[in-house]
Amino acid sequence: MNSSPTIGARVARIFVAVALMLATHHASAQALEKPNVSIAVGGKAGLYYLPLTIAERLGYFKDEGLTVEISDFAGGAKALEALVGGSVDVVAGAYEHTINMQSKGQHIRSFALMGQSPAISIGVVSSKAASIKGPKDLKGLKIGVSAPGSSTNVALNTYLAQGGLKPSDVSVIGVGTGAGSLAALRSGQIDGMSNIEPVMTMLEQKNEVKLLVSTRTAKGTQELFGGAMPAATLYAFDDFIKKYPRTTQALANAIIRADRWIAKAGPSDVLKTVPENYQLGDKALYLAAFASQRDAYSPDGLMPESGPKTAAKALASFDAKLDPTKIVLGDTFTNDFAKQAGQKYK
Repeated sequence: MNSSPTIGARVARIFVAVALMLATHHASAQALEKPNVSIAVGGKAGLYYLPLTIAERLGYFKDEGLTVEISDFAGGAKALEALVGGSVDVVAGAYEHTINMQSKGQHIRSFALMGQSPAISIGVVSSKAASIKGPKDLKGLKIGVSAPGSSTNVALNTYLAQGGLKPSDVSVIGVGTGAGSLAALRSGQIDGMSNIEPVMTMLEQKNEVKLLVSTRTAKGTQELFGGAMPAATLYAFDDFIKKYPRTTQALANAIIRADRWIAKAGPSDVLKTVPENYQLGDKALYLAAFASQRDAYSPDGLMPESGPKTAAKALASFDAKLDPTKIVLGDTFTNDFAKQAGQKYK
């Protein structure tokens, strides 16, 4: 009796071997080049960065095979400094930093959009409101921003330029984005503030400030910046993106998944997910702030077509050293990763 395997059995074994080899190759091809990633952010508790918090709290980074360490700084400019200094891999920060850095010969690129409008508001203390009719009336005042050079500072400078003022015509003071900013205004250290949510809604609803401008809606963004103004993104040096494309894709997947969660989430979902200390002791006002800027979040992580041009124009309006015609805007962002993420999380 012949004990050798039949031809059919041998063929079956070969198919199994080939299938295992292909599966192993596929798994290897999909393995992240850098599963441990450090992210810097400037004011993580702010609603400006809600998608980052959602991705972290709901385990979306872990689902993508990532172990993420998030370092929180006073403002976006400080987070950018951490990237330039090499202490972090990626920044959750305002898109316009990519333009500023290119003008200085350093190439960073955004690859996942969190905010399609900045949701930054500028206001003055109620006691001075009667004398403040427009941007020119801010001359000589002390204005708080999250950190000098951050997106809140950019919004302030853009507003000042509309009144013919230079950034140096006001005193800019970094106050952060949380309880410290509230204390600075209430103690009289500053006369007004350019900041994010939930701080500005809390001050507005308690009649502590009068808002002069707000970019929480598309209309308000158009009025200040003249077009769509992209806000929070994930960005990194080009070298990082080229060296770690699968890791970059995993990061984009987590953020776009969070963008989509926010688009569908109810108020109770948000409260259950966001740390209580982010709510500054007032859940109702926090939810009001979230509702006021809900349309400011990106639904799909894609850079709006006109956004980069609007950002470059806004920066040039107060920075004579920045020439928009010398900026290659196509090198400041990519939609490739967000498109791929959109296929995964429809």
